[in-house]
Amino acid sequence: MRDQVWRKIDALGDELWSLSLRIHENPELGFEEHRAAGWLAEALERGGFRVERGVGGLPTAFRAVHPASSPGPRVAILAEYDALPELGHACGHNLIAAIAVGAALGLAPFKKDLPGTLVVLGTPAEEGGGGKVKLIEAGLFRDLDAAMMVHPADQTLVDRGSLAITEVEIAFHGRAAHASSEPDKGINALDAVIQTFVGLNALRQHIRDGSRIHGIITHGGVKPNIVPEYAAARFYVRAPENAYRDELVDKLRRCAEGAALATGARLEFKITGHAYKAIRPNRALARRFAHHIEALGYPVEEPQGGLGSTDMGDVSWEVPAIHPYVRIGPGTIPGHSRAFCEAARSEPARQALLAAAKALAGVCLDLWTDPAFAQEVRAEFASR
Repeated sequence: MRDQVWRKIDALGDELWSLSLRIHENPELGFEEHRAAGWLAEALERGGFRVERGVGGLPTAFRAVHPASSPGPRVAILAEYDALPELGHACGHNLIAAIAVGAALGLAPFKKDLPGTLVVLGTPAEEGGGGKVKLIEAGLFRDLDAAMMVHPADQTLVDRGSLAITEVEIAFHGRAAHASSEPDKGINALDAVIQTFVGLNALRQHIRDGSRIHGIITHGGVKPNIVPEYAAARFYVRAPENAYRDELVDKLRRCAEGAALATGARLEFKITGHAYKAIRPNRALARRFAHHIEALGYPVEEPQGGLGSTDMGDVSWEVPAIHPYVRIGPGTIPGHSRAFCEAARSEPARQALLAAAKALAGVCLDLWTDPAFAQEVRAEFASR
């Protein structure tokens, strides 16, 4: 049956590539992916899935269920389809979406002969909005036995973790004054932001390897001859462990409090946006994915470089999950770059799309037809 499913995915190749390119050419930011979500839902409906739009209170989220459902593992394949500001699909979410649809449509004609349930979840706003976190809170992962997706990259990796992340916004309120004739009458909010960065830079040698604190100034004043009465910055705080991430947030807070004390500005410190947990890949699922992707000509590589963050981390604490990566081109292609955006519409990306869809479908078949494997997945999740 695996070979039959793979041949079906090959037959869908042009349709899947056209879908991926359409999403790539029409990038939409998180929670605004109305066209992408609609195109994906329509493709699944044509393939026989029952699609519910707007699930979890999110207009661009959807849940597609194949009608041939019976007792057995309940497996979800996850689609992402949001883009980055200015850079478009420089993280390749157009490919993630098409991979999910490809695996599902490849399995669909054979599902009546298989146990279990096949679900495709459309999960918006991974790039900072935490769509999966909101769907977890809405109960969309409550009855699942496994969840999986594949991310494009410049490496093929199967057992890769991620960094827990918290987004922090800092604002300082000072007092405006003429910056030349009466600067002594002002309180410089921009100085407080800059001092926060100085404090963080002094802190870096004292935080654990692999952790990250990085930020941008989002407001620095309005004119050079006015002492800035308001200035703000946004930071991402990341660490391999959830608890240490929280400790680093406290360190950032103290740097900002020190800057407020030194300048006399009033501090506003807000934890906003996304806060993702570190991923816990299910190694049993990862090994099985590796078996399939290597059979398709994508050898698993030794990880190079650091880690990012994803709301798939939160999913992995709710249900056995994997978030492997598949190579979409030769050499090194940095994520979130214009080069990666181009790679996400290249011929190697097309081939990787089909291979990743086949590998996901293979893992689904194994879960439904190999009770010992399904039990191994459950036991590992329970033990961790």
